[in-house]
Amino acid sequence: MFLEERLLRKLRAAARRQGVSAATLVREALARYLAGPVAEASVPGIAGRFASGTTDTSARVDELLWNDPHR
Repeated sequence: MFLEERLLRKLRAAARRQGVSAATLVREALARYLAGPVAEASVPGIAGRFASGTTDTSARVDELLWNDPHR
C-alpha cells in the first residue's frame, strides 16, 4: 500500500496520539469503512413517533425555532 508523504505523517501522528501502531489504525479504519454505513447516520427510531397536531411545522420552521415563545 502506498500513502502520500503528507497522509503518512498524519497517520503516524494519529497513531502516536492513540498509542497504537499505524498498521493497527489502518486496520481499524478499514474495518469501520468496510462495515457499511454508520448507524448514527440513519434517522433515529424516535423520529415520527409523536404527533403535535400541527400540520405546518416545516413551513414555519424559522418562526418556531427563533421567535421567543414568551412574548
